[in-house]
Amino acid sequence: MKRKIVDEIKKLSLGDLVRVEWCDASIGKSLSSGIDIDVPVESWGVYLGVLGEKAKHIILAQNNFRYADGLFDLDYTAIPLQWSVNVTVLTENHVPADEAKDMLKSFLMGGRRTLARKKRQRGVRNHHG
Repeated sequence: MKRKIVDEIKKLSLGDLVRVEWCDASIGKSLSSGIDIDVPVESWGVYLGVLGEKAKHIILAQNNFRYADGLFDLDYTAIPLQWSVNVTVLTENHVPADEAKDMLKSFLMGGRRTLARKKRQRGVRNHHG
């Protein structure tokens, strides 16, 4: 793992708005050579921490649905730490620490959505009597 990334992450605080530059595991094919190529990605979001038992991931909350005091549903991105290239703080304490802690608790309890997984939206039916 790159020492620079680990040092950058140690400086982050829960609730910071950050940009993470990384290389996606998705592989593109070059038309001319047919070889695998890297796919550079930039992701922005509220830093919730580094989680994972086998492989560490940087967790960024990108949309926050507040259902009740301290209960959230989150759209998030989980970026494998080993694929990360650079981390930049855009705004320190973008989300107050207590709210960021509640977001993290909701994430750990399962109140989360992954942006890669698209949910089908259901239409609303109005019944007229």
